[in-house]
Amino acid sequence: MQHLSGFARLAERFDGFVIDLWGVVHDGVNPLPGAADCLRRLRDLGKPSVLLSNAPRRSDVLRAGMRRMGLQDDLYGHIVSSGEAVHEALRDPPDAWWAGLGNRVFHLGPIRDRSIIEGLDLTLQDRPEAADFVLNSGPDDHRNPTDIGEFEPTLRDCLRAGLPMVCANPDLEVIRGGVRVLCAGALARLYEDWGGQVRSMGKPDPAIYAPVIARLGLPRAGILAVGDALRTDIAGAKAAGLASCWVLGGLHGEALGTDIAAATRAARDADLEPIAVIPRFVW
Repeated sequence: MQHLSGFARLAERFDGFVIDLWGVVHDGVNPLPGAADCLRRLRDLGKPSVLLSNAPRRSDVLRAGMRRMGLQDDLYGHIVSSGEAVHEALRDPPDAWWAGLGNRVFHLGPIRDRSIIEGLDLTLQDRPEAADFVLNSGPDDHRNPTDIGEFEPTLRDCLRAGLPMVCANPDLEVIRGGVRVLCAGALARLYEDWGGQVRSMGKPDPAIYAPVIARLGLPRAGILAVGDALRTDIAGAKAAGLASCWVLGGLHGEALGTDIAAATRAARDADLEPIAVIPRFVW
């Protein structure tokens, strides 16, 4: 595992890139220092990049959010998101589990995430007992997103109603504007621990990489995945047969800082081997 100060040497080595959003390009509020410059340099070198996010929103919504942060469309090729993958699975069920969900949905999450179900033959319900399944996109805007206990009563209601859960973001937590907050994956893990049925879309499932690799149009050996989370980004890259670069300054920054020895141990303990670590996504 190489210990690099920036991305330039990796840009020379690979032909295309799968780049995480949260913790690499932005923090949910602002672009991270140097990230826009790094994307611009890759573009100017003719090296294509696709942004792959576990965000529980559709790709066009993410693109609009990037613009509001000052990250323009010409800095990258496409965005593939967990929210988009869930929308497609609800529209065109890939298997019997998805086909059997029904059309009455209870949404656990903020209203802004409902782009996932827009245009689909689904009816939104305001109570779990009136629904066929629960769409979990994470903590809503009315409860403390750092305290999972605030969501336990709702999850218990869903469990009593026997609702299967669709998880639109496998992440357990992210750093938003400097604050560590829960994601849908943490709620889904608790629900599953209690005996609930859960299906998730997104990293580290290798299936989410298929449309990304297709858009890049490159052999896997020429593609590098870049991310800040061992459990999703780096493990997902391994499952998809891609080399990876671990950005230490995102999700694990508080615990690891710039301690390369600690990062090496953490990767080894997770049975993962990113080819390089960098402090931030900078050139």
